[in-house]
Amino acid sequence: MRRDGLRVAIEAWNQCNEVGEEAPNMGSPRKADCFDITNSTTHLLLERKVRLVHRIKEEDNELGILNPSFEGSGTIDVNQYAAWKEIYLGRKCEVQDHPNPWQFWMIMIKSGNMDTFAALCPQNGKKSNPFPPKSGGFPCFGPGCMNMPLMYHNYTTLQLEYNGRNMLRGSFYGTWDLNCDVTKALVQNDTSYYHVSWEKEVGKGSWNFHHILKTSSKYPWLMLYLRSDATTGFSGGYHYQTRGMLKEIPKSPNFTVRFTLDIRQGGGRKSQFYLMDIGSCWKNNGEPCNGDVTTDVTRYSEMIINPSIDSWCNPTSLWSCPPYHTLPNGTRIHRTDKEKFPYDAYHIYCSPGNAEYPEEPYNFCDPYSNPQPQEIVQILPHPVWGEYGYPTKKGQGWIGDPTTWELDVGRLSQTLYFYEDPGSVGAERNWSSIDLGTEIYMDDDQIAEWTVTDFDIIVPSEEGYMKQNQV
Repeated sequence: MRRDGLRVAIEAWNQCNEVGEEAPNMGSPRKADCFDITNSTTHLLLERKVRLVHRIKEEDNELGILNPSFEGSGTIDVNQYAAWKEIYLGRKCEVQDHPNPWQFWMIMIKSGNMDTFAALCPQNGKKSNPFPPKSGGFPCFGPGCMNMPLMYHNYTTLQLEYNGRNMLRGSFYGTWDLNCDVTKALVQNDTSYYHVSWEKEVGKGSWNFHHILKTSSKYPWLMLYLRSDATTGFSGGYHYQTRGMLKEIPKSPNFTVRFTLDIRQGGGRKSQFYLMDIGSCWKNNGEPCNGDVTTDVTRYSEMIINPSIDSWCNPTSLWSCPPYHTLPNGTRIHRTDKEKFPYDAYHIYCSPGNAEYPEEPYNFCDPYSNPQPQEIVQILPHPVWGEYGYPTKKGQGWIGDPTTWELDVGRLSQTLYFYEDPGSVGAERNWSSIDLGTEIYMDDDQIAEWTVTDFDIIVPSEEGYMKQNQV
């Protein structure tokens, strides 16, 4: 995160990680801000001048299915167009590096609204049927509730401050409320809003990413993450070719993640703030995903640090617990062992909806919120995670406690339970998405605000350890 020439992009998803329909006059919901720094010296004054050379033009960011500029566009739909646009922007942003090129950080925004009558989201990767909404189920104010947000962009500029510092600053921002004045959305009652800005002093320190997310009664379930994704292949929750920052895919158990997080507003009692969220994809037989959404399974592990979030895993609700917990020495503790199983270390576990042999009692994951089945392990601060550098008690790293974390994500992720069919070979756990941010879960008029700096993913290489994101 110390390279002056930043590469950052933004993507918007609906509930099932698709587009569905572009927002009016916004183009496809993929945009990027990528630039290089050039230096020159004037011969007369011997002054060093810094100049930004942007690689992405406004005409690139405005590309959409309704105004395509490439041949053959009639053969793809709005979802495939967004995937094409991500690759197109990635090609313009790409940086040649060792051992592989990389493209950009990805800011992800998502709404959890779902129109159950429209049946736009597949059910565990298969075509779904319309069904009436249930009390406490997916939010939706009526037709059109799954809309893409308005997306605006302040391109990164060089700003000279009074103290002589050369500062680089830019931002993406917008709202899901299509008829509101976005300039008033943050302070206007009952209006959704998101804003991600970045700044850095030229030649010094790390980029500072500042995030704001606000929910409303029409959009009570919103998500905002800063992601480091694979530079090719599939990333977490995405069944198209992806672009990102990970020059090499981190593999369990050998990688760590380091960053500084300062949470200023938490987003309310239902804000599932993820200190660390990792995503991968493999089939239930242990084979890697190949794009078949009926047999691919997205696997997530998320550490929630909002102290208001309690454990749903306990001896009377074993279906919300993984079948066993594994200690650092490899010892397994079954969830029926009331004396030794760390129930409070887990918020919830759910099995993939296409699992044929889940251990009873079981709870299937939401079948609609990914294009393929998903499996989720959500953990909470607890002493059992202390050996891996994770918080051991509620409140650590929360509001008023900015913290620099060094998490042994590789070792911890190797110990977590993930479903596989009996007799299958163990899957190689390759984590193609690593991110942090929050998911405000069905709570109106809440605001979350936080900053992230010095975000590095450290993996072993032939030359030693490589900092993936210190670029």
